[in-house]
Amino acid sequence: MALDKVNRRIKIKRRIRKKVFGTAKLPRLTVFRSNKQIYAQLIDDLTGTTLASASSYKNKDAEKVNKVSQASVVGKLVAEKAKIVGIETVVFDRNGYLYHGRVKALANSAREGGLKF
Repeated sequence: MALDKVNRRIKIKRRIRKKVFGTAKLPRLTVFRSNKQIYAQLIDDLTGTTLASASSYKNKDAEKVNKVSQASVVGKLVAEKAKIVGIETVVFDRNGYLYHGRVKALANSAREGGLKF
């Protein structure tokens, strides 16, 4: 039986989350991609807290550009917020999305911003 797009992503997400785990020193950088916006969070899975987050929602720099450029802006923003919190290295959780397009742009700009993963 063929899976629809959402259930396929959830199946891949579960497979990734078995291996990817974030701590306070090495948080998980997770990406959520909606049709119009993109969100990124640094999560400590031990305590279940969000250490830093960034999104394109109500972001003046990301309003007037295309979605891939929006993702680049969010990647740089989350890297800046991570530096403020004192985080340099993260594990990347693509959340079941393909490492392509907006997800790849966010990851590359976060690397350019100083995050290591």
